[in-house]
Amino acid sequence: MIYLDNQATTPLAPEARDAMLQWLDGPDGSGFANPHSPHRMGRQAAAAIELAREQVAGLLPPGGTVHFTGSACEAINLAMRGAPGDGPISVSAIEHAAVWDTARALGKRHVLNVAANGQCNTNQDVPQGTKLVCVMQVNNEIGTIQPTVEWHRKARSENALFLCDAVQSYGKMEVTGADMIAISAHKIYGPKGIGALWVRNGLELDPQITGGLQEGVRSGTLSTALVAGFGAAAAEAKDRMEQDAEHAEELWQVARDMFQDNWALNGDEDTRLHSNLNIRRKGLDVSRLMSDCRNVMFSAGSACASGSGKPSHVLKAIGLSDEQAKSSIRIGWGRYTTRSELEDGVQQILDAANAQ
Repeated sequence: MIYLDNQATTPLAPEARDAMLQWLDGPDGSGFANPHSPHRMGRQAAAAIELAREQVAGLLPPGGTVHFTGSACEAINLAMRGAPGDGPISVSAIEHAAVWDTARALGKRHVLNVAANGQCNTNQDVPQGTKLVCVMQVNNEIGTIQPTVEWHRKARSENALFLCDAVQSYGKMEVTGADMIAISAHKIYGPKGIGALWVRNGLELDPQITGGLQEGVRSGTLSTALVAGFGAAAAEAKDRMEQDAEHAEELWQVARDMFQDNWALNGDEDTRLHSNLNIRRKGLDVSRLMSDCRNVMFSAGSACASGSGKPSHVLKAIGLSDEQAKSSIRIGWGRYTTRSELEDGVQQILDAANAQ
């Protein structure tokens, strides 16, 4: 099978796997200890968590604290529900469902429009009294890079907090400043089931999971293995960021060349991560295409919205019709994707599309 769905999740890096195994049992069988226990085994596990915290923070701005959570979705909910104030929440029209649906559930969602190229620019107003502005750094469906530095400045000028969903950008490019930043391990070749919320120093949130408050603002016993895997994946991403970007660029050129005829690009050509290719073809039956290409793993959009039957809200937000949105596919490669795998996978997709 050929895996081309790296925006949905990434394979586990060997370095992350090794770090996790040490804390699942350890060479002497002591790795299972509760990291919040005061005895020697507990303190050893706690030390591993603090090392991982430093590794994860190494890809984030200074002046903040990393709080581990069960997922980026939980981190986003903690940020949005725990932020002080009760004013409106402004969110870009292409936010992930974790932000989009949470803002709607809180009842005061204001939508920020995006341009046809997929960017949410600051030449628009936010409601008076806005408490929080949410703009992701890189969109998960079309890969466009958002002007988060400008949005952070605009939020401050409006006396609002700024939350950045950096799930798709973390470990792949510099993560810019914000008041809160949500990230996930399994998008950077780490394990599933562990995320984090970076919170600017001096900002206090209202905990959403009460109990022991082991993470200061979040309760629950941490999994030393998952945290250690996250830390190792972050350290590896930091060391390989330039190398990974060069590899992604090489594969981008290959894919763009192969999808030249009869395919249109969704989102900006240049202001995007070049590991995400979202394209459409007129009249394409995507369900049939995926059935005919069972050995190639690609996507019709966000994994979190798959199976809904609805056209992507992201593609609709950039001006595509229902028909165009439903005839779009997303292909994503990563660190472990070889050129031959990409060429083979894309050719299978092209052959199946042409057969329609």
